[in-house]
Amino acid sequence: MHIAIAGNIGAGKTTLTQLLAKNFKWKPQFEDIDQNPYLDDFYNDMETWAFNLQIYFLGSRFKQIKEIRESGLDIIQDRTIHEDAYIFASNLHDMGLLMTRDYENYLTVFNLMNSFVQAPDLLIYLRASIPTLVKQIHQRGREYESSISIEYLNRLNEKYEEWVKNYNEGKLLIIDVDNLDFVNNPEDLGYIYDKVDAELHGLF
Repeated sequence: MHIAIAGNIGAGKTTLTQLLAKNFKWKPQFEDIDQNPYLDDFYNDMETWAFNLQIYFLGSRFKQIKEIRESGLDIIQDRTIHEDAYIFASNLHDMGLLMTRDYENYLTVFNLMNSFVQAPDLLIYLRASIPTLVKQIHQRGREYESSISIEYLNRLNEKYEEWVKNYNEGKLLIIDVDNLDFVNNPEDLGYIYDKVDAELHGLF
């Protein structure tokens, strides 16, 4: 079984991935952030490093999916390959930070990879407002994220909403995290567990 969690920067994907993996005895698979050689440079100079960063994420995510399918295990994945293309690369192109030539090159590689990719058995989308995202980004205190602008986060949110609205590749569970504190409130976490269980097993 392949579960994936999608959501904007600071929505709580990694934390919820850890909690769901522990509760349902799934193997967690996280974004390759600490080993990413382009992330610091990208946030300091997005235009110069946009293409490099997106290609790195694309390759890393495809490798993850290959490992998921070959493992035969129940795995929950922090972020999907589709977000790289439909959210982040698309947004960088819209902002003029990813040249059309590079964007089209990127999409050619993505579409080839995507032809070998199956949708997750369940996609969980964490919907969060800008104030919630900003609060949680500041709380975790990653230095390279300190330069992320409100405009950038807002553009990403718009892309996410458009993508989710048209998502039809499999089961989709939308969780509004603005009104939930699944880290500190066991009832909120239990609510999410029940929602996930219902989507996977048809329980009410």
